[in-house]
Amino acid sequence: MPLIHESYDSLPYVDAPPDQAALVAAMGLVAADMKSAGVDVAQVHPALIPATTYAPTFSAVLEQEHARLQADPNSKLSAIDLARYEDLEAPPNTSPTSDEDKPEVLAQWKAALQKAYTSSEYVNARLTELGLLEKFGKNAWLVGNSQQEDILKSIEAELADVRKQQEEVEALRRQQQESVHGEIKTLEETWKRGVGRVLETEVAAEGLKQQILERRRAGAV
Repeated sequence: MPLIHESYDSLPYVDAPPDQAALVAAMGLVAADMKSAGVDVAQVHPALIPATTYAPTFSAVLEQEHARLQADPNSKLSAIDLARYEDLEAPPNTSPTSDEDKPEVLAQWKAALQKAYTSSEYVNARLTELGLLEKFGKNAWLVGNSQQEDILKSIEAELADVRKQQEEVEALRRQQQESVHGEIKTLEETWKRGVGRVLETEVAAEGLKQQILERRRAGAV
């Protein structure tokens, strides 16, 4: 069962627009009816999800960045390690007997060589990626733009179709209402005359009733 019930009783192309006094009176009646029914206008509709129940979730990296910005809004982004682009610190000079006499120097050289190999592989990979980007990047970018344009054209065509359907529905609605406008006007005038005759009949009946009572009173006297 739907939570929202819609009504299409109004005929915007036939009915005369209400004036400000009628709108104020109608809003007053609606407010009084809601108050008598115990409806709290401060509460949202059950079909709406309260905003307080939504809690965004972020990854650990984003949470860390949020904490950094809250601690120091002027701090700089530290996600990129610039140390790999710096010159490696050269270990101490070696001698023919330094491997036996100073093993820590050998360990420092091994660590420096590992860093150099890592940096070399990284630079080679970057050169390969840049070469691929230079060779195929332009076409990939153009293909991506073409795909985005196709998606945009499809969405625009769908939007134009929906707007056309809306215009057709509005035109059909206007045509249907205007085609029965005369009949509705006649029925409304007939209803008004009927109500007026009923009121006139009630008034005449009440007057006749008063005359009968007065004659009875006069005959009784």
